[in-house]
Amino acid sequence: MKGAYWDPIDHARTTQPRAGESFIDTLWWPGLLLLGIGTILIACTVAASAYGNSGLSLTLALIAGAIVTAGTVLITLEHRRVNRVERRWRAEHPDGAPRLRAS
Repeated sequence: MKGAYWDPIDHARTTQPRAGESFIDTLWWPGLLLLGIGTILIACTVAASAYGNSGLSLTLALIAGAIVTAGTVLITLEHRRVNRVERRWRAEHPDGAPRLRAS
């Protein structure tokens, strides 16, 4: 999609302009990757606890918590940026919003 960084909202082709926002806008990907890594580390924490290795499970839990928090913060910041872009576009194009057909 052309200009996905500058304007990830699909204004013309859909009545749901944010459908697929996390895949169209590639700036979400680092946050999604961190959430995936954090989920794997949470599973490793559970496994370490099951084997009775409390030192390793505490370390993994702290690292997983930090990584999941960082991923969540990145996704939240990018979503706020997309909201700002959409508000700016709507201010510049007051009649440009897609409309649903009346049946």
